Amino acid sequence: MSTVAQGSPWVAVRPDDDVARLAERVSLAHRSFLEGVDRLPVIRPDGRSVRAVVLDSWRRSRSSGVDPDGFGGAVDLEGLELQRYRAAHPTASIRPVVRKLLVEDAAEAGLLVAISDARGRLLWVEGDPKVKDRAVGMNFVEGSDWSEERVGTNAPGTALALDHSVQIFGAEHFSRAVHEFSCTAAPVHDPLSGKTIGAIDITGGPRVAGPEVLSLIRATVLAVESELRLGLLGAHPRNDSETARLQVLGPERPVLIRDGERIRLSQRHSEILLLLAEHPEGLSADHLAMLLDESELDPVTVRAELSRVRKLVGANGFGSRPYRLLMDLETDVTQVRRALARGDAAAALCAYPGPILPRSLAPGIVELRAELHGRLRAALLVAGDGRLLARWTSSVDGRDDLAAWSAYLGSLDRNSSMYAQVEAQLSLLDRKLGI
Repeated sequence: MSTVAQGSPWVAVRPDDDVARLAERVSLAHRSFLEGVDRLPVIRPDGRSVRAVVLDSWRRSRSSGVDPDGFGGAVDLEGLELQRYRAAHPTASIRPVVRKLLVEDAAEAGLLVAISDARGRLLWVEGDPKVKDRAVGMNFVEGSDWSEERVGTNAPGTALALDHSVQIFGAEHFSRAVHEFSCTAAPVHDPLSGKTIGAIDITGGPRVAGPEVLSLIRATVLAVESELRLGLLGAHPRNDSETARLQVLGPERPVLIRDGERIRLSQRHSEILLLLAEHPEGLSADHLAMLLDESELDPVTVRAELSRVRKLVGANGFGSRPYRLLMDLETDVTQVRRALARGDAAAALCAYPGPILPRSLAPGIVELRAELHGRLRAALLVAGDGRLLARWTSSVDGRDDLAAWSAYLGSLDRNSSMYAQVEAQLSLLDRKLGI
């Protein structure tokens, strides 16, 4: 019996496991976790409960607000957009190798083989047609987002979150919709830069979670990374100096645009990137913890988040002691500031779709949000341009701004119909604010 299978935390089903009993016990543990039970039930004869790698992922999934009764990942890419994205993605060059090593046999074995990008979006899903049809019910389809933060614990998403191969057995998935499946996945790296470019996953029944499949997926990753290395060595040198861009303004989910890819960020990761961009001299873990949480996060927790941010920007773009960015990062916040610095209130307002990370309560972000809001508001009041004040007072930031409404009224002709409307709104606002 394999000692690796016996002792590895990455293997879900050991050779001597009673699969039916294991499935029953894991399902009970999953239900207990969701009910908030402190001590999860024993799963194995040796007294162990849920694997630590799974329990940690369940906790991250719960913290991310994943719905355990949801139905898989939302489709982010489809149609022509998906086709173009796949064609330009580096994993396109490894697909023939994956098809040869995995897909051809998977189609006859009741399995699916998926290739994702580095964010967990499924670019190709191939294999047994009947299983593929069943997988549609949980939205395991090309173009859907199966990142851990979107759908919870799952092999491709968790492998990318941990940057390690992993197996997820049945009810170890956070989402109940996925409990009938098991899966094994491993991340794929650019062999020259070390950057994660995607993951390869095998999905099917319980036997997919055995040690043999984990060995198979690891061997496949080694083969495709060798293929990538050969291709990259013969290609033209790549330009890695393109400036990345961070978008944190307005109600939309924050995005990092890097190497032509739009990477959707969690709120915490966007907070960290923005704070590091605002402090080019660098921040210690303790200082960053204070900027992220009034109660001061545990520096260990901050370092864990920083490790995940490092994966987003690449090892060459991130430094430590102190933590800092080693890459050029443009933000939409600096775009607004530059317009304000040159006295162009119109351009500043045009570049401002809304407040900085409006749902963030991190002290450092709250301060930045107030600073930018105050500067933009002051510039609009000084400019006194009726068209700009009309836009500002119709926005979330300006609709209750008494001074802005007064300035807007002062910019209008008393004989115009708009003057009467703004005057009425100003009176309404006076009563609302108790003035």
